[in-house]
Formats: sequence, C-alpha cells, structure tokens
Amino acid sequence: MIYLKNVVTLEVDRDKCTGCGMCLEVCPHAVLAMEDRRVRIRNRDACMECGACARNCPVGAVSVEAGVGCAAAVINGLLNRQAPSCGCSLDPKNASAGKVGGCC
Repeated sequence: MIYLKNVVTLEVDRDKCTGCGMCLEVCPHAVLAMEDRRVRIRNRDACMECGACARNCPVGAVSVEAGVGCAAAVINGLLNRQAPSCGCSLDPKNASAGKVGGCC
C-alpha cells in the first residue's frame, strides 16, 4: 500500500541504530528492514506515519512526524465521519467500530 508518494517524514539514523529490532516489531506495514545488523527503510511510501517505530526506538535512531500523513487523515476522517483526505476510503459500516477500509 502506498499512501502519498515521496512525502513521508520517516528517517533512520543508521549510525545510532543498535539493531534491537523494536521498530520492526511495531511497524504495522513492514516499512523497515534489518540489513547488516542495522535498520534501513525498505518502503518509505508504505509508511502511514503512525509514529510507533520512533516511540519504541530506545536510542532515537528512528524519527517520524506522527500524524502528518495518512494516519492523521484517517483519524480525522473517522472523527468527522468523512472520507480521509489521503485518498483512502472508510467503509461506513465499519467506521463506528473504528475500522478503516482501503488503508490498513
């Protein structure tokens, strides 16, 4: 799944990375990968900018402006019961249950 091409704020400082893999564990879209015992970005455009990777990195090697991209658009769409502005769709049947259709 690609959200918006070339706009994701995700960054990885491989010099800081200790290879613990916490960011890999929490990423819902497998955006990151391990390479030479350090994390690298595998598919930047698949990142929904939820911020889980950055919040769970014990050394601050991963950064992302959470809520900037598709994640914020989906949340705002759910709150306002409207289609998100990122181009994904909400299934009205699942919106009240907080489930997103077409994104995640």
